[in-house]
Amino acid sequence: MQIGVLTLLFGERPLEETLDRLVSLDVGAVEFGAGAYVRARHFPVEELLASDNQVQRLKDALLRRGLIVSALSCHGNPLHPNETIAKTHHTDFVNTCRLARKLGVTQVNTLSGCPGSDPRAVLPSWVVCPFPAEDFLKTWEWQWNERVIPYWKNAVKIAQDHGVRIGIEMVPNCVVFNVSTLLQLRQAVGETIGANLDPSHLFWQGADVGAVIRALGNAIFHFHAKDSALNPYVVAVDGVLDPKPLTNEFGRSWIFRTVGYGHDELTWNNILSALRTVGYDSVLSIEHEDSLMSPEEGLKKAVSFLQRSLIQAPPGRAYWAE
Repeated sequence: MQIGVLTLLFGERPLEETLDRLVSLDVGAVEFGAGAYVRARHFPVEELLASDNQVQRLKDALLRRGLIVSALSCHGNPLHPNETIAKTHHTDFVNTCRLARKLGVTQVNTLSGCPGSDPRAVLPSWVVCPFPAEDFLKTWEWQWNERVIPYWKNAVKIAQDHGVRIGIEMVPNCVVFNVSTLLQLRQAVGETIGANLDPSHLFWQGADVGAVIRALGNAIFHFHAKDSALNPYVVAVDGVLDPKPLTNEFGRSWIFRTVGYGHDELTWNNILSALRTVGYDSVLSIEHEDSLMSPEEGLKKAVSFLQRSLIQAPPGRAYWAE
């Protein structure tokens, strides 16, 4: 395994400065935000698609520093009932696949998206419970049969045409938000779909990340190193579903944290050990969304924490799920 970083945390910094800072921290991989909700100025997708020279300059900049690209990410909602939003995010997904092929990257990460409740809807509708009326189950079935599966069957063909596989991040407010829904989509559209496993979204839902890893096995394509912490005083009263702004750290049931600030070192050691036992030996890509720390502080703490927990296979030995 090696440590990587989703470079969005560097914001408007130039590419060369971003890469140099990562090398100084002994980071070995980068993940670039390439579209929809995750874009960075230092990774201009349209310019790279239009210029082979720019692509080569990027490759050279990475090579000089010994960096690899673990993935391109394009987190959006191509199922949005607003056609303009849906088309924009779909175009971004297609362009991300195109650019991945030009860069020799085989991993594209994204979200499953969320449609509306019916053909006339104007906003997404996330269904998580069949109660109190059967309307919700009818909405769920309509979404999956009429929107989710048809879209992702087509998206899988696009990915295959460009030699990439798709890592879906399991995120609430999307139709794929846990193991069952991820495997439901994978069964429906094929094994080009897998997981970009981000524990932070699963921790607060009450999942055991070790059990998640065992359940997914070789369907884990990529890994985000990000934590979350529950506020026991709020959870005791309101539970974990919480639409309050993420910046309301005091009043929320949970918030995103840098690794080690939501769950302890033993928990993370067990997670990395579980990854190793199912055959995952790739990048742990740090995603900084901790509103209590600056990006620089969060990155340094995350790198230091993960360096203590990294697992390498003994020489001549590999572990694989049966």
